[in-house]
Amino acid sequence: MKALLLVTAILEAGIGIGLLAVPSAVAQVLLGAPLEGAATLTVARVAGAALLALGIACRLAASDGRSCAARGVVSAIVIYNLGAAIILGLAGIQGSTLGIALWPAVILHLAMTLWCVAKLLTQPKVPDPTG
Repeated sequence: MKALLLVTAILEAGIGIGLLAVPSAVAQVLLGAPLEGAATLTVARVAGAALLALGIACRLAASDGRSCAARGVVSAIVIYNLGAAIILGLAGIQGSTLGIALWPAVILHLAMTLWCVAKLLTQPKVPDPTG
């Protein structure tokens, strides 16, 4: 599970920093259109902060990839990746402008979802010493 958590940490922290620093440029590459308006930029930056936090959580959980906390982080990543794949995929199907990175991002999120699920199903649970 350590490799999964480290890869996720790098990917999500990187995109998070990108959304914090240059949200419109990230949207341009992903969706083929820049972000406009203060509210849109603010929401994109909040999403960037959330992705950066997820990346940090993954990096810290990677130090003990067999812990219950690491399993919890990976479980949350499943929901995030599946949701991102569906939302981006729908944007690609419905949208008239598509960024060069949209379909690769959909495929990456689906692959990460499958990797997470596989790890959750094959990684044995560590018994809780307190209970």
